[in-house]
Amino acid sequence: MRAALRFACARMVPHAAGRYGCGMRIRALRASALLAAGLAAATPSLQAASVADWPLPPAASAAQPDLSRAPDGTLLLSWIEKEGKGHRLRFARHAGTDPAAGWSDTRTVAAGDDWFVNWADFPALQALPDGSLWAHALVRNGEATYAYDTRLFVSRDDGRRWTALGPVHDDGTPTEHGFATLWPQSRDTLGIAWLDGRNTGGGHDHAAGGGAMTLRAAVFGADGKRAEHEIDVSTCDCCQTASAATGDGATLLAWRDRAAGEIRDIVVARFDGRRWSAPVPVHADGWKMPACPVNGPAIAAHGGKAWVAWYTAATGESEIRVAASPDGGRHFGPMTSIARGDAQHGRVDVAADADGVWVSWVEETAAGQALWLARFAPDLVTESFRMKVAGIAGRGRATGFPRMQLRDGAAWLAWTEVVDGAPRLKGAVVRP
Repeated sequence: MRAALRFACARMVPHAAGRYGCGMRIRALRASALLAAGLAAATPSLQAASVADWPLPPAASAAQPDLSRAPDGTLLLSWIEKEGKGHRLRFARHAGTDPAAGWSDTRTVAAGDDWFVNWADFPALQALPDGSLWAHALVRNGEATYAYDTRLFVSRDDGRRWTALGPVHDDGTPTEHGFATLWPQSRDTLGIAWLDGRNTGGGHDHAAGGGAMTLRAAVFGADGKRAEHEIDVSTCDCCQTASAATGDGATLLAWRDRAAGEIRDIVVARFDGRRWSAPVPVHADGWKMPACPVNGPAIAAHGGKAWVAWYTAATGESEIRVAASPDGGRHFGPMTSIARGDAQHGRVDVAADADGVWVSWVEETAAGQALWLARFAPDLVTESFRMKVAGIAGRGRATGFPRMQLRDGAAWLAWTEVVDGAPRLKGAVVRP
């Protein structure tokens, strides 16, 4: 479990001015040959791909990007900026295919001096078909380090004015509520799922008598919250959740489960608009992990198929895996290992279109961090290309989680880098 313990973090430490920490000591990583180099040498038929810079609108000291695609095909980029002693959530919309043009004015969703701001748990922005915009932010609800709410905001005039709807949960406990994912539930309703700590009493140690972190979801409309469900009674405490819409109108939700014996594998559930299915395992990794790896799954769907990418260290090596579902998330086929070794891997994202499945991830060695991207056929058997998109300035957790969306056959990516202790956003467009 050398790699697992090296990569895992028992709990997160909030950042300030670009500094990030972890509750476990992480040893220096050894430089090693990248698996990608070996794969490229063994598969000379891999296609070439080009990378273009994507200038992003945020000024300096911006971090925690989120990237979503609106129903009209435009891209919505949100991020957090420092503002005095507090923070503010801002966003801009990008239209067209030219990376150097097409940005709207930058607008502010919300601001506050009592926010919980963290490298791994960050706000998201979602557009609905009716034109409304929805966003969430994390606001402290108590004195404990991880006591915070997931609070929802909505705009019906393209982000000029926002209405605060309050916490998505109604338990009122000063405990952790975060790692949310948002999706369009219908033309005018939003779906949201989050990790909910109401049963933990503010703690995270089952053996010491603390309750488990749970996974809950709700649907919101113009009239407020319409339904709420508890989906899983025991989840990993601080791994991201992810969602995707299937071709048959269902929603897929992926997360890291926490089963008996501290087995932390990835599962998926389906929501048909009325009820949630029982979770199904994506793959039986059997990863026994005594701490949260802070490394959640990513999920994508296209037509009647779905794909999940995730990090594991079940074999003792840091590894990125991906698996496909031929029936909209009801069952998953064998996993494919796409990167592993002594390098530190993780922070995955995945997207799918008619041309295939795109997977991005961060790889870190003693020489530094890099953002990688690969594309596969839908069955994951054939790999069409693999490349290092960019070296990432900064090390460790300060660089956060890169985000990816597809548009017009290209991958649009945004991430955080840290220069002279200050975070800033970078972007790139990759075209095969």
